[in-house]
Amino acid sequence: MTTAHHLRLIDEMRTTEFPVACMPSVSGVSGPGYHTAFLRTDHELRGDDEPAGPEHRAQCLAEHDALLTLLTARWGEPQLMSLWSAQERMMSGEVIPAPWADPVAGCEFVRLWRVEGRWIAIGLVLEEGGPGCELTVLVTVIDPP
Repeated sequence: MTTAHHLRLIDEMRTTEFPVACMPSVSGVSGPGYHTAFLRTDHELRGDDEPAGPEHRAQCLAEHDALLTLLTARWGEPQLMSLWSAQERMMSGEVIPAPWADPVAGCEFVRLWRVEGRWIAIGLVLEEGGPGCELTVLVTVIDPP
């Protein structure tokens, strides 16, 4: 997927109505009040039997940076929201509701914009000590935890 494709997908997510129940979408999951998409995943560049290499991580990081640059040009500087406290609460047994549970479980932080009544969050999941990397986007009307 190219950065231009990522931008079109984000724009589509911002303008598409939310479903009344959770359902898979072409690129992620949608539910009441949210759409998520996986812009780049580990298995996208490799077969299931093949480990991700450093080139995958480098490509993922480059796509993340390019996307942030373009979104910042559109909407201004994003908030850098740490998910550490929500992760601690989750580890203590608190249930973090959808759609924030997945970013809280996988990301240290997200870049966050508030545009036309919707939150747009860009998350980067980095495999600890390995080359794995995933780039995700969340568009929601549900406030962050």
